[in-house]
Amino acid sequence: MNYDQVIKETIKSNNSKIVMLVMDGVGDLRSPKFHNKTPLEYAQTPNLDKLAAVSALGRSIPILPGITPGSGPGHLGLFGYDPLQIAIGRGVLESIGIGFDLKNGDVAARCNFATINEHGRITDRRAGRIPTEITEILCQKLKSIKEIDGVEIIIEPGKGHRFVTVFRSKEKEIGALINDTDPLEEGKAPLAAKGQNSQSEFLAKVINKFIHLGYDLLKNEHPANAFLLRGIASKPKIPTMRDKYLLESAAIAAYPMYRGIASLLGMTLLPAGDSIEGLFQSYIENRHKYDFFFIHVKGTDQAGEDGDFDLKVSCIEKVDKALPILLEHIPDVLTITGDHSSPCAMRSHSWHPVPTLIHGPFTGSDDVQFFHENACNQGSLGFFESKYLMGILLSNAKRLDKFGA
Repeated sequence: MNYDQVIKETIKSNNSKIVMLVMDGVGDLRSPKFHNKTPLEYAQTPNLDKLAAVSALGRSIPILPGITPGSGPGHLGLFGYDPLQIAIGRGVLESIGIGFDLKNGDVAARCNFATINEHGRITDRRAGRIPTEITEILCQKLKSIKEIDGVEIIIEPGKGHRFVTVFRSKEKEIGALINDTDPLEEGKAPLAAKGQNSQSEFLAKVINKFIHLGYDLLKNEHPANAFLLRGIASKPKIPTMRDKYLLESAAIAAYPMYRGIASLLGMTLLPAGDSIEGLFQSYIENRHKYDFFFIHVKGTDQAGEDGDFDLKVSCIEKVDKALPILLEHIPDVLTITGDHSSPCAMRSHSWHPVPTLIHGPFTGSDDVQFFHENACNQGSLGFFESKYLMGILLSNAKRLDKFGA
């Protein structure tokens, strides 16, 4: 019997409320430039620290030690789905997250507008993070490419510099076993798409033709004169949070990627304001309607990926300042964590364990006075794989029966 089977055998329903506040990419490394502190240590966080003093603390490992997670696997683990057993491509998450009706057989890609130089080398993988309004205009240009070799091309803008491309064929089966065209670093040329089987190879050729036509349409644009495809995938079948945990769940997330994964898991998508206060207010307004709330904060991850220590500190402090809104109607169980670490020095996701806090009447407390990486190292939760977090939350919410006689 594995962990999922134990959960299935012991799960029960009650009226308890669980909130998972995810500060995306919050984990970091100490910086010599900032008094040898991480952003969490450097930030002024009186509310988080006060909560930490009466909570259980630890560090969660998103996948396995040393393995750097993407956002999809990182969030799957938080929700108790083994990221090594279930794969959801970023294209699927992004397309569902923007409300696109993805059909069985469709193949979706998450795309970034980017900047390339006269030598075809990438100088900015995110085209300066152009605003959504510019992305919408550029997508209108790309929409003139309607079909290639019998495959329909559907393009929809996302948020910021991102957009979605969906490939749909009624006549021929298309495959999704295709590499990203993003080399993941500046100074290199975009990669050609290649398929791993005949159906995928056919679509890879279509994608390469789409890229060629699209780059020609964008050649006079600046800074977004190119685009990169990531997470090329088709829709999987996975159990919902209701099926798995008997939870009526809701998500408060602004970005399509995270709305997409929440939607796939059967969560109701609630309004998400542009501010941290708006996210928490949405929880307050809907707290009686659902058992589980996923609240997502994106700014910490963006700052980490941009290498902006000050901005990451600022985002953490905004969360702390707004936290009393959430605590005014504190749920039975509250966890504050991240889906992965995004150290400013690395300007990327990393494998470093994530600071994690769990608060509730049965969590106990660790006599630790702060919420940051080093403080969490001393907590009673220890270091654990994030796929076990939901089990800990459920047990603290008294939603798990005793196992065995």
